[in-house]
Amino acid sequence: MPNAFFKIDRPANEPIKAYGPGSPEKLSLKAKIAELKAGQVDIPLIIGGKEIRTGNTAQCVCPHDHQHVLGVYHKAGTAEVEQAIEAAMAAQKEWAAMDWHDRLAIFLKAADLLAGPYRDLLNAATMLSQSKNAFQAEIDSACEMIDFFRFNAFFATQIFTQQPESAPGIWNRSEYRPLEGFVLAVTPFNFTSIAGNLPSAPAMVGNVALWKPASSAVYSSYFLMQLLIEAGMPPGVINFVPGPGAAVGDPALASEHLAGIHFTGSTGVFQSMWKTIGQNIAQYRAYPRIVGETGGKDFVFAHESSNPQQVATALVRGSFEYQGQKCSAASRAYIPDTIWPEVREIMLQQISELKMGSPEDFTNFINAVIDRAAFNSIKEYIDYAKESSDAEILVGGTCDDSTGYFIEPTVILASKPDFKTMVEEIFGPVLTVYVYPAAEFEQTLDLCDKTSPYALTGAIFARERGVIAQATQALTNAAGNFYINDKPTGAVVGQQPFGGGRASGTNDKAGSMLNMLRWLSPRTLKETFVSPTDYRYTFMDEA
Repeated sequence: MPNAFFKIDRPANEPIKAYGPGSPEKLSLKAKIAELKAGQVDIPLIIGGKEIRTGNTAQCVCPHDHQHVLGVYHKAGTAEVEQAIEAAMAAQKEWAAMDWHDRLAIFLKAADLLAGPYRDLLNAATMLSQSKNAFQAEIDSACEMIDFFRFNAFFATQIFTQQPESAPGIWNRSEYRPLEGFVLAVTPFNFTSIAGNLPSAPAMVGNVALWKPASSAVYSSYFLMQLLIEAGMPPGVINFVPGPGAAVGDPALASEHLAGIHFTGSTGVFQSMWKTIGQNIAQYRAYPRIVGETGGKDFVFAHESSNPQQVATALVRGSFEYQGQKCSAASRAYIPDTIWPEVREIMLQQISELKMGSPEDFTNFINAVIDRAAFNSIKEYIDYAKESSDAEILVGGTCDDSTGYFIEPTVILASKPDFKTMVEEIFGPVLTVYVYPAAEFEQTLDLCDKTSPYALTGAIFARERGVIAQATQALTNAAGNFYINDKPTGAVVGQQPFGGGRASGTNDKAGSMLNMLRWLSPRTLKETFVSPTDYRYTFMDEA
């Protein structure tokens, strides 16, 4: 171990490339898109550093052109998951014993590789396999992933410096051990950066992991795995095991070596996993850490003092960027009747200007939803609203899956605050608006707080400071990320640690020191330099 205290400085957020007309980055990204589209990738499992092909395969397709196959991936079953657990446990001791600076250097190198030669690859893969436009890919698969690598490395060092006080003649220390076992990382389709962060954050502080990527995002996740390998990650530290949820999850949750779950996905799946862990609790070597971010029914709440132009723009961007497939996307809005006519006019005008189509056409704002299951689910909500006497479709409502899974940006006007689309998570380009009497601001705040079981993100728009303070207090538990005069999306690592409570998750704040602490098991060491030699204490003397 070197005789030095190494330091990692607090990083700056990765600058976002603009991809303006004729810019070098736009030309380079378009070339990479064309290159990926021209070929197909055969994606194996990666277990203990070895590529494994099971022959049980599924296709990776473009959501905006579902006949175009980008590649095939091999699916894991029980045998492969058990093999991955063995590989992780075999790698655990050496990985945990590695000097912290050597471990973190791998992820700092990964950040620089992604900022440079891997940037086009990850952005293009995300655009093609998850139907994200260039800007949405850039802020996700490039900038946020880079920020996760760099900031988490910094946060780890900040934790390591936290040491207890020592009395005279005693030296107290704390060391921060990884968990005893493996972490199961179950990652979503909608953010490539979350897919990369969930296995890598625990690994940075010495844990080993099994990574089950979403089936609809295996393509981009595979390239992230390649990035980590090139950065120097040892075999077995992170094992890449795509496959059906039960096929991977059941044997992993049954293992005595399960030490933690790092999850982003649906509330139902997370609750089912938690229940299984509870049922198995006596067989684990330690109590598993359960960290999850699940769903959201995120709100925009406007006061009559707010700026209608700003409210309308927040609704359009917050609801329809990435087709509303962000956990933080605005899905319900409360607008006072005094400003609703103006908000409505501006919002509908902006929506009329949005272009929809393939992300390969950089002029498109709206792209496809992720797959047929999502398309059908979202369409059911729209059809329900069309047939209800308690709702009106103000704009959109058209769904077309002939070429890709395209759903127009849709705004529903609900006459009741508990209308189905005001309550349930839709995860698509659907916004429901409830217009409330301006005089009932306080009562409607209470409605907003109680309407949804979720508590992920939310926004308040107002000019008057007293109103902002009132709403912030009334909605204290309604959102883990609360925005004032801004849309409820776009959390930045190091600036707005992300996560929510209630049915939205454990609120362990990805992109902060709080999340990194969850993957550590501290050990306190007390060393006495001159040990006592007599059992007696002074209080025992009477003379």
